[in-house]
Amino acid sequence: MSTQPGVVGIIGLGQMGGRMARVLDAAGLRVVAWDLFPGALEVAARNGIEPAPDPAAVAEAAAIVITSLPDISALRAVVYGARGLAAAGRADLLIVDTTTLTPEQARLICAELAARGIGFLDGPVSGGTASAEKGTLGIMVGGERALYERALPVLSVIGSKVVLCGPIGSGQVVKAANQLIVVATLGAVGEALAIARAAGVDPALARDVMLAGYAGSPVLDNGGGRMIQRDFAPGGKAAFNMKDIAALEELSRSGGVPIPVFEASARYIEALVAAGGGDLDHAAIIDIIEKGKIEGQP
Repeated sequence: MSTQPGVVGIIGLGQMGGRMARVLDAAGLRVVAWDLFPGALEVAARNGIEPAPDPAAVAEAAAIVITSLPDISALRAVVYGARGLAAAGRADLLIVDTTTLTPEQARLICAELAARGIGFLDGPVSGGTASAEKGTLGIMVGGERALYERALPVLSVIGSKVVLCGPIGSGQVVKAANQLIVVATLGAVGEALAIARAAGVDPALARDVMLAGYAGSPVLDNGGGRMIQRDFAPGGKAAFNMKDIAALEELSRSGGVPIPVFEASARYIEALVAAGGGDLDHAAIIDIIEKGKIEGQP
């Protein structure tokens, strides 16, 4: 494939990457994509996305490639595989990685790629599938300003708030802080609704009035709504929060900052995953809360 203006690469067409690809396509950009699963590529092709045979072919077509992958192992395979992104050998390649990593993982892969002449930004996102669908994600970027400014016109298509947070790894720090608030609030919402139900008050009514007050938040709105409806089709899989837990525990240790409020809610996530609910939306912790049983606690 030959490079053309207005071409963006996407690696990973899951719940987030697939939606980002469609938003970019709707904005008039040519989107060239690859995914490990042929079925995901077939769906993307039906939606106007151009499938590529491998990651190297994506990089051959697009100088800016957005990766949306499960973890660092998947990212390394996509970058360094036999026909990985690095195999394209282009000097102007810029990888914007939206995968949730630890800050240290982001710094290490950035240094490795810089030695090969490849630009790298960590750009984790927040807002879930609803924001990805609308192109209104929050994108927390870490890396060199020149690379950020180069990527900004593309990132502004998929995000309504795109902020350079500092040097490489800074995006992951802010994403971890974001997830601290999300997970801690999710636990608080679950406990609040469980308390209301146990006291004989309709939790849906309680949520409705709380949304009008200071407790109102997207987590109470979306997560609380899922808890009441018992709608646990994954928007944010509980298993993905395990990466957040690991990252925050590492930051807590290295920074000497205790995070007991987060840790209390993290135990709910861990219990849900241990019970086989890793593929459920993290709002399913309401089941753990209402059972009142977390391993290791009375």
